[in-house]
Amino acid sequence: MRCMYCGSRDSKVVDSRSTDDGTAIRRRRECLNCGKRFTTYEKVESVPIIVVKKDKSRQSFDRDKLERGILSACASRPVPMQTVDAMVSEIESRLHNSLQREVSSEKIGEMVMEMLRDIDEVAYVRFASVYKQFKDIETFQEELKKLTEKRG
Repeated sequence: MRCMYCGSRDSKVVDSRSTDDGTAIRRRRECLNCGKRFTTYEKVESVPIIVVKKDKSRQSFDRDKLERGILSACASRPVPMQTVDAMVSEIESRLHNSLQREVSSEKIGEMVMEMLRDIDEVAYVRFASVYKQFKDIETFQEELKKLTEKRG
């Protein structure tokens, strides 16, 4: 870290602590050249995730939009809000950990369906019917057949 007084790159950390909101580390430094003290802040750099839609348009990943979609599928179902929060956090974490800057909406939809299948089958079918855009009753029945085969 460059000293703001003399420009030297040699400094030592005298004190470190989290900011009040916990989003950064406050570091008190002392310049080894001039002896003056200064403060720096260290934050985690997050790489934005871009979602590539079916029509090839791109938009920033929106955690709230993902949560709304899952909540819609879970409406009137015995799925606790903390389960939905955990799902959203898990999906977001997987996306960030993949280190890919772009992800298809199909991949996100598959992740949601995979998790919903284990949590609530009705919510899974609701989400799948919108996500896969079932055109007729046969397509819907085919998806139900796959679900019952996986169960048994």
